[in-house]
Amino acid sequence: MMNSIPIDLFLDIISRLPAKSVAKCFFVSKQWASMLCRPDFTELFLTRSSACQRLLFAIREVENNEWHFFSSPQPQNPYETSSLVVAADSHIKFPEGMCPEFCDYASGLIYSTGQYECKVEDNVNVICNPSTGQYASLPELGTYRSSKYYLGFDPIDKIFKVLYIGVRIMTLGNGAMRWRKIQCSLTHHNLFSEGICINGVLYYISGQIGVTSYVIVCFDVRSEKFDFIDAEGYYSKLINFKGKFCMVDLSYIRDGGHSRHLELCLSVLEDVEKREWSKHVYTLRDDKFDTDRNGFLRVRVAGVTATGDIVLSSMVYVKTSKRPFYVFYFNPEEKTLDSVEIQGFGDMSNINGDSEVTAFVDHVDDPKVSIMLQHRLKLTCNNYEPTRTQA
Repeated sequence: MMNSIPIDLFLDIISRLPAKSVAKCFFVSKQWASMLCRPDFTELFLTRSSACQRLLFAIREVENNEWHFFSSPQPQNPYETSSLVVAADSHIKFPEGMCPEFCDYASGLIYSTGQYECKVEDNVNVICNPSTGQYASLPELGTYRSSKYYLGFDPIDKIFKVLYIGVRIMTLGNGAMRWRKIQCSLTHHNLFSEGICINGVLYYISGQIGVTSYVIVCFDVRSEKFDFIDAEGYYSKLINFKGKFCMVDLSYIRDGGHSRHLELCLSVLEDVEKREWSKHVYTLRDDKFDTDRNGFLRVRVAGVTATGDIVLSSMVYVKTSKRPFYVFYFNPEEKTLDSVEIQGFGDMSNINGDSEVTAFVDHVDDPKVSIMLQHRLKLTCNNYEPTRTQA
C-alpha cells in the first residue's frame, strides 16, 4: 500500500491525527516507524499542533485517588470568548493509600511524586502523559526519599531528564534508567519550590546552606551545568514570560471585608548575563473570582500564553456547586482582564466532592514524546502499578 501513496501525502495525513493515534501508528510496521521518526514529520506535526494549542486541566480527586485530565482549544482571542467546553482526555486511578501530587510540567509531560500513607519511607515518582493516559513509575533514589524532583526537557536532542535537587539526575527513555551523580559547585537545600523549564534551562528557587538568602538555580538540561542568580525573596509561582524567566507573587486585597481583588507582582529576568530584572505590579478585579466559605480567593496563575496573556484559573472544582468554573486572561500591555467559563467537567459522573484543579497553558502533543514513552518506558494506562526497582 505504501508504494502507491507518496510519502509527503502519507505524512500530511498522519500529521492531522491526535498524538495518541500517531503513537499507535508507530507500531504498525518498521517502515511506518521509520517515517514517523523523520525530523520533517515532527516539524510538520508540531507546526500544525501549535496552531491549535490547548488549555490542559488536571483534576486531582483526593477521595477516589484519581486524576482526570481535560483539555480544550486555547482561544485565539479570549476577550471575544465567553465560554469553552472541555473534552475528557484520560484518567488515572492510583492504589488506595497512595498520595500523588503534581510537581512539574514540561513539554507535554507531568511529573508527580508522592508517598503511601502507611509507609512514609516509600517514595514514588511518576511520569505521566495526560493526553494518552500513559504513565510509569521511576526507579527509587535509595536513601533520598523525602525530596524535591524537577522535570526538564532538552529541545535539541528531544530528551527528558529528572533532576533531584543538585546531586542526582536521570535521563528518561535512554536504555536502563538509573540515577547518576552530577557535580554542583553550590550546596543548596530543598525549599520545595516548583520548577519551570524554558528553552532547555530548568529554573527553581533554593536556599543556601548556612545562609538565610535565596538563590535561583539555573540548570542547563543538555550540558548538565549549573548557574546561580541571587533572588530577593521566595516566590511560589515561576512562569515562562515570553521566553524569559519570571517569578510571580499573587496576594489578596480586602475591600470592605470581601477578598475580590488580587495584586499581581511580576519579576522578569530580562538579561541573564547582566542579571537585569524588570518589575511590574497590577491590581486585578473581577466578581467571578472564586472564594471559599471564609471569603478568601481560590485563584492562581496557570501560566502565560505565547501571545503574552497571563492566565489565571480557579483552584477548586465542586461538582455539586452551581458556581461556574472560570479561567481569566490578563493582558499586561492593554491592562485588560476577561473571564472565560469552562464547561464539561460535570460530564464525568465519577468526579465527586471538592477536587483540586491545576491548569496548564499552550499544551501541545509531541508524537515523539508519546512514542518514546510507550516504546521505551513501556507505559500502561488507567491503573497505576508502582515500580520497586532500586536505583
